Amino acid sequence: MKRVTFSYTLLSLVAFSIVTGTLSAEEKFKPLFNGKNLEGWVQKGGKADYRVEDNQIIGTSKKGTPNSFLCTDKDYANFVLELEFFPDPVLNSGVQIRSNTYDEDKTYTWTDSEGKEQTRKVPANRVHGYQVEIDPSDRAWTGGIYDESRRGWLNNLVDNQPAREAFKPGEWNTFRVVANGDSIKTFLNGVPAADLKDDMTSTGFIALQVHNFKEDGHEMKWRNIRIQELP
Repeated sequence: MKRVTFSYTLLSLVAFSIVTGTLSAEEKFKPLFNGKNLEGWVQKGGKADYRVEDNQIIGTSKKGTPNSFLCTDKDYANFVLELEFFPDPVLNSGVQIRSNTYDEDKTYTWTDSEGKEQTRKVPANRVHGYQVEIDPSDRAWTGGIYDESRRGWLNNLVDNQPAREAFKPGEWNTFRVVANGDSIKTFLNGVPAADLKDDMTSTGFIALQVHNFKEDGHEMKWRNIRIQELP
């Protein structure tokens, strides 16, 4: 009888540890968006309209303005970022991570895939850095990693058919982004998308992009934006 009681107690403790461990992991996530206003965010780049409605951030295209970015007022280095987004049928967009702007021109130098040295000057006040793509086109590279205003595509999804098929046009989609050291991994609706090793930028802000577009009124929506910082 004592043996049965001990086993039951041990199982209870294990179960309790699992539950509390899960809760502890959840508690490490912090909201980046309060659902009420744009406190903690600042707009950079173009003049697209950003507003809050129904616990969502809605970004609306404005003809004749460059790419617009709603940026966190804090920088993040290593983290797990989770959010939901509702794509416009035609408007390209993305989520910037480890991105920056500077008061002066910034020059970057790197070696390309063919071993050649490349240089790019980024103008002052231009948002640049890693972007997790939102691509509503038939190409369907949503979840790929593009280097905004710097090197271009770093990890497209041309060889990742499952990720391309995971995108849901006209519905809410989920992103999970894990940035840790030189590793950046993305997941689209739970499906592995990009897997990048790159060490050009180790920290920067997070931003919601509305791409420049030929028409007014196209909308991108984001909600449930939260982050867990890693050591």
